Amino acid sequence: MVDIAGLNKYYSAFHVLKGIDLKVHEGERIVLCGPSGSGKSTLIRCINRLEIAEKGRILVNNTDLSQTNREAAHVRSEIGMVFQHFNLFPHMSVLDNCILAPMSVRGLSRKKAIELADHFLNKVGIASQAHKYPSQLSGGQQQRVAIARALCMEPKIMLFDEPTSALDPEMVSEVLDVMVKLAGSGMTMLCVTHEMGFARQVAERVLFLDGGMIIEDSPPEAFFNAPKSPRAKAFLAQIVH
Repeated sequence: MVDIAGLNKYYSAFHVLKGIDLKVHEGERIVLCGPSGSGKSTLIRCINRLEIAEKGRILVNNTDLSQTNREAAHVRSEIGMVFQHFNLFPHMSVLDNCILAPMSVRGLSRKKAIELADHFLNKVGIASQAHKYPSQLSGGQQQRVAIARALCMEPKIMLFDEPTSALDPEMVSEVLDVMVKLAGSGMTMLCVTHEMGFARQVAERVLFLDGGMIIEDSPPEAFFNAPKSPRAKAFLAQIVH
């Protein structure tokens, strides 16, 4: 489903991704972890071309996303993303945040877009807030809206970039509960997170990144109980999990 080969990304002289190779199969749930600055967020942002890599190839469903043709644009529209800071439009209601992309990108009618929004807002447990504005919601509620908004595009792949790191501790569980349910539905997911309990529960593979490279790619049981690299051992020793 996703085939990354030889991916290199620079920020000026800083070599943030160093020859990343990665294959993700349909329905896989992958957690990316590692220290700050290791390239985790940059990697998933490259998948949907929010960041452009200088070298390497990214294929999604056998389509090269570096192309600017209609097929590549269509495949990109099937990649949902949830950010650390929600990124909701503050001047729009929850409902309008959710129907904007389906109408403007997919060409759905307002009626159909509202039906989708109602379905996914209900799925994340926040349908009663549909006519409120983001400023009227808690951080956890805003992040659940962000997940629903991404799902309204009916994506094939969901990318999560530290979706709980900006939340107060008591709000983390409500977002993780939604993500656990989403994982159970068979959605292909790549999630950057430091929530190691979530990784243990949901992930089929854990990728540990350091210095712009994938140091370990293991099932969660192997990664948490018997990490291979000294760097991963040191990282896990500093995290309560």
